[in-house]
Amino acid sequence: MPIHNLLKDTAHRPWPLPEKQWRYYQEWNSLLFLHWEADAAALEPFIPAGTTLDTFEGKAWLSIVPFTMQKIRPKFLPSFKPVSDFHEINVRTYVTKDGQPGVFFFSIEAQKAVSAFLSRKLSGMPYEKAHIVRAVGGNEHQYYANNANKQFRLNVAFSVEKANTAKTALDLFLTERYCVYITLDGLLYRYHVHHAPWPLHHITLKDLSLQYKAGHLSVTPDTPPALIHYSPGVKVVAWNKELA
Repeated sequence: MPIHNLLKDTAHRPWPLPEKQWRYYQEWNSLLFLHWEADAAALEPFIPAGTTLDTFEGKAWLSIVPFTMQKIRPKFLPSFKPVSDFHEINVRTYVTKDGQPGVFFFSIEAQKAVSAFLSRKLSGMPYEKAHIVRAVGGNEHQYYANNANKQFRLNVAFSVEKANTAKTALDLFLTERYCVYITLDGLLYRYHVHHAPWPLHHITLKDLSLQYKAGHLSVTPDTPPALIHYSPGVKVVAWNKELA
């Protein structure tokens, strides 16, 4: 979808597009959303001050999302594949402020050191280098990741099945998020993003082994996800950060 058409496709958004011009383009491709119900008390001390933990029917959620970032670039510059394309894994929960629900990242791992460095410096988000490998053969997918610095690891294999044509309210709660919250130098900021509604698919999970931590929560092979989504991806425009 051309960017000018993407910017017209807004009926699904919970609030209007920002009035300022967008500043970055990127593509989030081949995403696996792994979701767990979470103890709110274990997450709340770590979310940005000024935000509220967003819950669904009284329950907090934690998600781990491996995917491939592609073509990320500033608005008036071309993408540069050695930097713009890389595998990524983010660990996130769901927060809200002033009626604008978004996500908060506990950690973000990137496959390439230069991509992690530039993303961290330019956005302030918690990017760090990790070893990430993705293999795809037809509908068969596998991700392997290892972050020796934090002892994080992931090994997941799955096959993509039919499209999810009847999204539930929980599906939408966990995926349709149009901003990111971050604290920098004691100030709360919001990054707005825009994309078409997520195309979601069911999957068959074949193998899952992982070790991650978010706040006081540890995610291990003993805690299988409560819900899983797959998406082929979306094209995204993003705005500069603003004070929230």
